[in-house]
Amino acid sequence: MASCDKDFNSIGGDLIGDEHFGLEHKYYDVLSYNQKLGSVQSNNLPVNPLGVYEDAVFGTTEASFVTQLVFPDKAENPVIDLSLNPKIDNVLLSIPYFSHIDYDAVNAVAGDNTYILDSIYGSATGKIKLSIYESGYFMRDLDPDAGFLESQKYYTNQGEDFDGLIVSSKLNDSINTPSQNDEFFFDPNEIRKKTTDENGVETTTRSAPAMRIALDTTYFRTKIIDAAKKVNGSEAGVDPGKLTTNDVFKNYFRGLYFKVEKSGSNSGQLAMMNFKAGTVTINYKEDYKYTEKDANGNDVSKTKRVLKSIVLNMTGNTVSLLSNANTTAYANAIDPLNVNKLSGDETLYVKGGEGSMAVLELFDKTDVRGYDSKGNPTMGDNGVPDELDDLRNPSDKKRLLINEANLVFHMDKDKMGSNKKPKRIYLYDLTNSTNVLDYLYDGTTGANAKSGLLIYSGILNTTNSDDNTYKVRITNHIKSLVKYSDSTNVKLGVVVTESINNSAMNKLRTSFTLTDGKEITKAPQASVMSPLGVVLHGGAPDVPDDKRIKLEIYYTKPN
Repeated sequence: MASCDKDFNSIGGDLIGDEHFGLEHKYYDVLSYNQKLGSVQSNNLPVNPLGVYEDAVFGTTEASFVTQLVFPDKAENPVIDLSLNPKIDNVLLSIPYFSHIDYDAVNAVAGDNTYILDSIYGSATGKIKLSIYESGYFMRDLDPDAGFLESQKYYTNQGEDFDGLIVSSKLNDSINTPSQNDEFFFDPNEIRKKTTDENGVETTTRSAPAMRIALDTTYFRTKIIDAAKKVNGSEAGVDPGKLTTNDVFKNYFRGLYFKVEKSGSNSGQLAMMNFKAGTVTINYKEDYKYTEKDANGNDVSKTKRVLKSIVLNMTGNTVSLLSNANTTAYANAIDPLNVNKLSGDETLYVKGGEGSMAVLELFDKTDVRGYDSKGNPTMGDNGVPDELDDLRNPSDKKRLLINEANLVFHMDKDKMGSNKKPKRIYLYDLTNSTNVLDYLYDGTTGANAKSGLLIYSGILNTTNSDDNTYKVRITNHIKSLVKYSDSTNVKLGVVVTESINNSAMNKLRTSFTLTDGKEITKAPQASVMSPLGVVLHGGAPDVPDDKRIKLEIYYTKPN
């Protein structure tokens, strides 16, 4: 297959000195400007932010979360016999954190591990106010306005809708452990549990860090245990039949609302969470009756308490709820009244969540000539920028062979300051809300969500401490534009990304219109998940030439 490829690809892009070809390059200015995204669809994301992130450049984000609870497969309609005196011991909410072991750490006890939490943003000592409620908002699977043919969509700005339908009082209400509610923090310590068997042998069980919160036992007794009770096979619960199937249960118990607020004067902290791996475990004890022989060999009836549990998974519908307090500089920059779509913005603010993106238009808009079928110039516009026309129709009639094409973005170091920098940006075909060819053609893989697609790239380069850059390869995109005269010079979008391997699109609650009249209704899902932002130098004329966004094209001409 490779032998049949008539176009040069980037593998040979760095080779020079061939007697038949001369490698040349050219830089093109790029029109770029800010675009506010507003509220974005945020239900059923792969990962979700939770917490408070205070950003000196962009402002403060409070990220709350709602999830439905469901019974595991084949565990619906649990049976609890009232005659066995069931009593709840505890209700434990557990959600593992993203973490890894620090193998360089020295632990005082053999077998213990030191963990480092991944995807934690904000102060290492930051705290938040976390309140967990039963939600009274029913999250449908399907949208009735679409004839129940499409999934129901929920958006980042629907916090007030859920606030107005809270059912319970705070379920994480322990007065003695404020670290589980009003002064919550993401604890990186390994979880160690000691147990002693019947012979007095002590065992320590170790597990990775996780959110572990005790929930109100009285509330769950009434809501779950009492609804599951049966006597002699007959329903006896206060709400009989409510636990029979997950569909019924999700309407009866509509989920948990993790509401986040600032904790007094504490600096905030935010973590990316995989709630789908979370559980709520209701541990209870009931009587177990049995017989055993006494010293005379007679049967004696005995009763002992045995521990049982009901597990609820967080794999139902979910929604990420965001509340932003933007800085004045950021709010002004993305205000549509201040965006310069004619000559471009000097500074680009690219932020995840309910944030903003950069819009790029390649090639100067000047269009005063065209070309006929033989490649001869003609007077009058033809709807194609002259710069692109010239690439398609070089004056010497020798078709250019594109070796490599890149877009290079320079971070605005002064405005970013010491802010945390996103590891990657994602560039895509904004006009059609899809990938550019180079993303599709890149088969390289990585070890995590922020690696892989190494040729396409978009990876933060910090080699030059005074000039951090992101470079995105769009070789195939430019090749297609040059080779095929009917190819559309689409507008491109740039966002931050929480997962470079995720190119799904989520719906905008309010669409926006491009300069050519195209309505944009979607934004990248991986950008919705990210709490971070980056400030880039734009392509406006006043931006210093060495910092301005550039399209660089390396090409060869046959002799």
